[in-house]
Amino acid sequence: MRRADWDARYAEKDLVWTAEPNRFLVEEVEGMAPGRALDLACGEGRNALWLAARGWTVTAVDFSPVALDKARRIAAHRGVEAEWVESDVLEYVPGRGRYDLVAILYLQLPEPELRGVLDRAAAAVAPGGTLLLIAHDVLNLTEGHAGPKDPAVLTTPEAVARALPDLVIERADRVRRPIDDAPRDAIDTLVRASRATARER
Repeated sequence: MRRADWDARYAEKDLVWTAEPNRFLVEEVEGMAPGRALDLACGEGRNALWLAARGWTVTAVDFSPVALDKARRIAAHRGVEAEWVESDVLEYVPGRGRYDLVAILYLQLPEPELRGVLDRAAAAVAPGGTLLLIAHDVLNLTEGHAGPKDPAVLTTPEAVARALPDLVIERADRVRRPIDDAPRDAIDTLVRASRATARER
């Protein structure tokens, strides 16, 4: 979808997505010591806000000004702070080695475009830091529920892991996400990777 399409979608109602953070983000991050976090394609900010409320210094990036305006309002209401950056993740270049956590949740792009985003995201991971990607899996088309119908923007754990050669893959799995009143779970790709510290190399 184009920026204007996302702006229109975000303008339709108070929240397109739930205000709660993604369950897999919570499971993977909850035990980490807070540091600097980058949330790429943050949308209305639900995950960035959850991280900020737990002491992370958050930079959240999205190309939709409508979504970011919502995120800022929610942040002000909750009394939390984050840096909200209006930029297309296809062009955004984060600081190299700057972040203890880089989160990419449900950024559904064709593989060549996603690979470029992953290259820049991986470079932004600090020594000892973590990259977490969660996305609709290609199996969701035939065995899961909802999500994009274009297979070109769906992925697999193996494809994401291959795109992160400079990081240590800690987890690369398909995970099931129950949806209320749906006949089947959604099926997601989840990849967690880290950058080795100088001592570990």
